[in-house]
Amino acid sequence: MMTVHVFKTSVKRKSEVKKLSPTLNKLVDKNGCWNFDLEDCDNILRVETQNLNALVISSLLENKGFHCEELP
Repeated sequence: MMTVHVFKTSVKRKSEVKKLSPTLNKLVDKNGCWNFDLEDCDNILRVETQNLNALVISSLLENKGFHCEELP
């Protein structure tokens, strides 16, 4: 079963998304996917996955220098 995690982030530019892409691609399983909505005021990251929990995803972005907070 797929789980959808939604995060508020500090990612603001397409160049930052491009920088994170390889890491996020490795992180999500082959059936999972991710995307950013930079048009949203919260710069939303949406991740669909079967195996990851929110803490792993937010920690990854924090380690790359970005704020990342799961939304309820």
